[in-house]
Amino acid sequence: MFSMQAHQDWSFPVPIAYGAGRLADIGNLCQALAVKHPLIVTDAGSHQLPFITQAVVSMQSAGLDPSVFHAISPNPRDDEIEAGCELYRGGQHDAIVAIGGGSAMDGGKAIALTANSGVALWDFDYTKATPKIPQDRPFPTLITIPTTAGTGAETESTAMVTHTEKGMKFCLAHTDLKPALALLDPELTVGLPKNLTAWTGVDALVHAIEAYLVPSFNPLCDGMALEGLAMIWQWLPTAVNEPQNLDARSGMLVGSCLAGISFIKGLGLVHAISHMVGAEYDTHHGLTNAIALPAVLRFNLPGQEHKVAVMARAMDLPDQSIEGFINAIESLLDDLDIPKSLNEIGVPVDCVNRIAEKAAQDDAADTNPRSATIEELRTLTATIITGGRA
Repeated sequence: MFSMQAHQDWSFPVPIAYGAGRLADIGNLCQALAVKHPLIVTDAGSHQLPFITQAVVSMQSAGLDPSVFHAISPNPRDDEIEAGCELYRGGQHDAIVAIGGGSAMDGGKAIALTANSGVALWDFDYTKATPKIPQDRPFPTLITIPTTAGTGAETESTAMVTHTEKGMKFCLAHTDLKPALALLDPELTVGLPKNLTAWTGVDALVHAIEAYLVPSFNPLCDGMALEGLAMIWQWLPTAVNEPQNLDARSGMLVGSCLAGISFIKGLGLVHAISHMVGAEYDTHHGLTNAIALPAVLRFNLPGQEHKVAVMARAMDLPDQSIEGFINAIESLLDDLDIPKSLNEIGVPVDCVNRIAEKAAQDDAADTNPRSATIEELRTLTATIITGGRA
């Protein structure tokens, strides 16, 4: 049980530039941060999209000399991070602008951690002692620009990277790496396909729910989680069904950002399992989370009646019971055409033991509201693979 009198250190994240069309300002915003040679980091699926060209043109118009690195997979790997670092150093860049979905955010932040510091990538493992950064080798200026309303990764420094040798994802971070600016432009999310709008949107929903359920005392994060949850629940169906609705896209982008801030508290078993499934099978993170959510809720929520009622009120649900809350979530997943099992997206049953054992080692498992034995994790993983909801 946590103590409301325990000492805490809280900080509001980073400067945020928000508004439709703000990407056009990126050149001037970089210039104001004394950036001259930025490395734009994006994912392999985004580098030919118009927003990359728009960012490059804006930077060049402001007198900057940008380059683009786009060899980032949906689940960024350590070898890709090293390739980005080599490009950063070889081009004598002075900043990283991570633009895209969660993979671009993770890739850009991971490159920022190690490109200039000279510290080995895996020394930034969140569970290890924080590495000392030489004063003459500071982190690059980091700017983050999300193009999906889901990852929520734009205001913090953590990066999830796949260790190719171990086949596991690890959380990398350093307290001194903070984005100098997060730019939120809802126009960048308008072209997102319906399925990706749904998958990334549910990812944001999971962030808010899991963060709020983490059993520690952080009212700042709890407030962010509940407001993010309210906005996501209100706007996600509209964003999926009316993709040109800029109000819905705006509400989702802000809701995702708030939910992303809230998981400074931590996450839970949805993410612990999803991270390891993604590392092995390269599944879409948001979709994997969406499939895993109902089974984990049924495991976690008994005894959480008060928190469930608070979340249900934020979502304006008529039934504030645990069963009513889960039913509402499952109904939304049905409406969004989310598959009911990981098996439907290519994850085999024979990986249950391996995924469960890896998930037990994930940082997110440590902040889950209910401790899980390895046997309970096996059962939970098997349920998610064979049929996460009725």
